[in-house]
Amino acid sequence: MHTDEPTPAARFYPRRPQPLRAALGAAILAAILGQLLAACAPARGGDVVPPGARPGDLSLKACAYKIQGTEFAADCGTLVVPENRADPGSRLIAVPVTRVRAQADQPAEPIFFLEGGPGQSNLGFEPPLGLLAGHDFVMVGYRGVDGTVRLDCPEYGQALKGIGGDLLSEASLARMGASAGECARRWQAAGVDLAGYTMPEVIADMELARAALGHPRIHLLSQSYGTRLAQLYAYLHPDRIVRSAMLAVNPPGRFVWEPETIDRQLQYFAGLCAQDAACRSRSPDLAETMRQVLANLPRRWLVVPIDPGKVKAMTFMGMTYRDMAVMTIDAYQAAAEGDPSGLALISLVWDFMAPSVLVWGDLLNKAGTADYDPARDYAADMNPPGSILGSPGSLAYFDSLGSWPITPIPAELRQVQPSDVETLVVNGSVDLYTPAEYTADELLPALSKGQEVIVAEAGHVQDLFGLQPAATERLLTSFYDTGVADASLFTYAPMDFSVRLGFPLMAKALAGAGLLLIAGLGAGLAWALRRLAHSRQTTGAPRPVAEGATAEAYPTHR
Repeated sequence: MHTDEPTPAARFYPRRPQPLRAALGAAILAAILGQLLAACAPARGGDVVPPGARPGDLSLKACAYKIQGTEFAADCGTLVVPENRADPGSRLIAVPVTRVRAQADQPAEPIFFLEGGPGQSNLGFEPPLGLLAGHDFVMVGYRGVDGTVRLDCPEYGQALKGIGGDLLSEASLARMGASAGECARRWQAAGVDLAGYTMPEVIADMELARAALGHPRIHLLSQSYGTRLAQLYAYLHPDRIVRSAMLAVNPPGRFVWEPETIDRQLQYFAGLCAQDAACRSRSPDLAETMRQVLANLPRRWLVVPIDPGKVKAMTFMGMTYRDMAVMTIDAYQAAAEGDPSGLALISLVWDFMAPSVLVWGDLLNKAGTADYDPARDYAADMNPPGSILGSPGSLAYFDSLGSWPITPIPAELRQVQPSDVETLVVNGSVDLYTPAEYTADELLPALSKGQEVIVAEAGHVQDLFGLQPAATERLLTSFYDTGVADASLFTYAPMDFSVRLGFPLMAKALAGAGLLLIAGLGAGLAWALRRLAHSRQTTGAPRPVAEGATAEAYPTHR
């Protein structure tokens, strides 16, 4: 449980990464451009079920898989699975499968990967190279995102832009709910059985792939939402799992981000800020600074509108990663000093990112069938009076689920269950998505062979893999090979709140570039108008008469 005063109680600690923050501003701009380009890119076609195929059929062919710029031998193909195993007459669909080959001649049990989400692909992860030394690495596509059916909801993505200047207003939330219902009806009319796109079905796909690949037992590596799948896998098929490593752990019920927990995390950041002289000089009480900024947020900076709901949503996302959190805090401190340009920028970024950042139908269906409570008033619960930030993500997503057709998964799968599987759980201490306190209070007591690692001042998955990659690789390889997680390479450094390229500076640079563009366009237009005027003057004047010719030979235009 976090307290207002952060202490080095974490078992293992990260070293500050030197290159990350310097490149972060450019990465944000690149991400914006990437979203724009992705919107213009052709959608990937769904995997087709071969004629005469049966459930469990797996077709593979040799391929290459690139990790850190190097190609590794792999096998790629598709797995045929039922759309809804509860329906004997269910149609078949296909999901992609990739197996990256181990470097060893006689590899140990393979590692099956489970990506975060819901709404993200389970393909494309680049594992630490140390894992390939003795293990195949297997990725089975997530139904609903990868394969035959991709539950895109463009109408919901557009609704996430909000209306009336406030993403979290009653009108905006009503539009989100209506668009969610419209998306579900569209998929059902297309013949898709939404009851088949659940976490137990994903695990059943994994089991079919395991059997088809001929592996009696496997290891699991999971992160974020994928850790929920790993917990269910260990409960449903404990004899199939050797060891399970879970990073940024999400216990049952925790797809809903609770406002009280978010506020505790922000208070933890405030304690870290109070220990840093520069941060403390700008915000003696960072949590109160954020509260006051949000309460007095202007609705415009220059010509850029500031949407308070989008600021809250982007704040929640930004505060989930160590270096991004520092940049977000800097934007709030600048706003408290009279410069809201950084918050205007992150409000603007939301519209570029939200429509396509996730496969929204997959998120709504899987999160809804697992954690939605129809008796709960999410509109009230996710924005309680006095909360610093509320819970903008859960307010948007879970309030919309009242319009989505939900078939809940069995009750026992929505609760923590005891497990004897050897399990390593890894969390960061400044992770708003998957707070470490949930693992300690709710999950660890149920793991008879559980080991916990909390990386101090690290955030979500990207931090756990990116801050100290060598230390994380040692942690995982030692756990899979011996059952004992070696964290000896981790070192500790307090958070550094200094910012070289922050959101306010980026906003001003973009505004300056915009003014230069406008000035350039204006100058170009003025030049074109002058050329046009000159041309008209030239064509409208009498032309000179050549010597010996009559004027009629050169008629003027009238």
